[in-house]
Amino acid sequence: MNRPDARTLIGAVLDPGSWQSWDRPPADPAEPGSDYAEELAAARAKSGYDESVISGEGLLAGRRVAVVACEFSFLAGSIGVAAAERLTAAIERATAERLPLLAAPASGGTRMQEGALAFTQMVKITSAVAAHRAAGLPYVVYLRHPTTGGVLASWGSLGHVTAAEPGALIGFLGPRVFESLHGYPFPEGVQVAENLFANGLVDAVVSAEDARKIAIRALAVLCAPRDGLRRGPEPAELDGVQRVDAWDAITRSRRDDRPGVRALLKLGAADVTPLNGTGEGENDPGLLLALARFGTAPAIVLGQDRRRQRAEAPLGPAGLRVARRGMRLASELGLPLVTVIDTAGAALSKAAEEGGLAAEIARCLADLVVLDAPTVCLLLGEGAGGAALALLPADRVLAAQHGWLSPLPPEGASAILYRSVDFAPEIAAAQGVKSTDLKRNGVVDRIVPEFPDAAYEPEAFCRRVAAALEYEIIGLLGQTPAGRLAARLSRYRNLGR
Repeated sequence: MNRPDARTLIGAVLDPGSWQSWDRPPADPAEPGSDYAEELAAARAKSGYDESVISGEGLLAGRRVAVVACEFSFLAGSIGVAAAERLTAAIERATAERLPLLAAPASGGTRMQEGALAFTQMVKITSAVAAHRAAGLPYVVYLRHPTTGGVLASWGSLGHVTAAEPGALIGFLGPRVFESLHGYPFPEGVQVAENLFANGLVDAVVSAEDARKIAIRALAVLCAPRDGLRRGPEPAELDGVQRVDAWDAITRSRRDDRPGVRALLKLGAADVTPLNGTGEGENDPGLLLALARFGTAPAIVLGQDRRRQRAEAPLGPAGLRVARRGMRLASELGLPLVTVIDTAGAALSKAAEEGGLAAEIARCLADLVVLDAPTVCLLLGEGAGGAALALLPADRVLAAQHGWLSPLPPEGASAILYRSVDFAPEIAAAQGVKSTDLKRNGVVDRIVPEFPDAAYEPEAFCRRVAAALEYEIIGLLGQTPAGRLAARLSRYRNLGR
């Protein structure tokens, strides 16, 4: 496979002619006349690069960005003291100038010729990345072939959004080193970009050309303005719309053709960038995480995908850990968070219990209720049990007209009270689960009407929901963080009083 070198990659990703190098000649770490000095000279002559890393800035769809990239042809992209200093200085400059940072590692890791001192350089690079992230600045990583060792175990694994080159070897210990140490080969297909994606460790596997598109979309959300957004007219609510009873609403919410979170993003949002998994080796098809804009309002979206829960598996503890990744991103980047509830209930299984399902629900609740970012919850359809409650405690709560919230599916509540599921309709009515009951009791703030059912008007409904989300997000962005948090805590403290 023909893979681009660092300069070719930068040329493919950035706007034509916009690249400006930040690099100065590196300090030479080798003793004159030493074998290492000869290796460095040969690497410079052969590769056309003066070190294993280049840095600089350019434009990405007109947006100024900082870039650091490895060149594997220079001593296998290894990181020594000079390369680490160049990397760290570039990251620090990006932080000082408040630039988003794009990183493109391709490295065997630490430069063995420089030993322990080179090895410890990963600490200062990681520290610089941590400071960049702490400043609320986006960090986007594109892992190239190959990326292994200390580079993967430091700045290569800290992206807010991480993509990988198709077929790239990506792993902690390179397979050649593994086989030399252990006498047998590393299992095939493990340290490959596509396998990392399958295990929730990277967000996408894409070519350099598509990496440009992903970075543009992601930064359109991550760098979107939060101040001065114009709020449109207040969305209309339920006046004149046909009312239905609780059981009818529940029945409608379960329709296979009812639009879910994916339809909402497709029909009602822009600049959608799906993210994948926890970034820590887990994913869950029932929980969608994405960057998106509703009108002018940027957001991290985490939503329960009812269809995939039905087709593949109910929502489990890994899905809630994906949700908590979304909460951390919103907090770190200062982006509004939109949670979407649409679930028939969490997984009931040995694996879910041993995976800490109840504890993950508790952690989601604890993280969300005190999150320092603006939060909006959308009760889109089914809202059964703890999996639904985990995404509820937001600054503002919207409900689709036929959305509902209940401690259990009504059939389960009927079985508890009457040892039969036959009383589910009566239980649903008595428990106050439908949207109008929830609004009357202060759980829901706004109801988005359906004319007469979202399944009959999916595009119009999704656009109506998106407009309501934009209205609420912009309203929250106009408040102080301290005021938002105080109001949220007071709201939930006073429920039922």
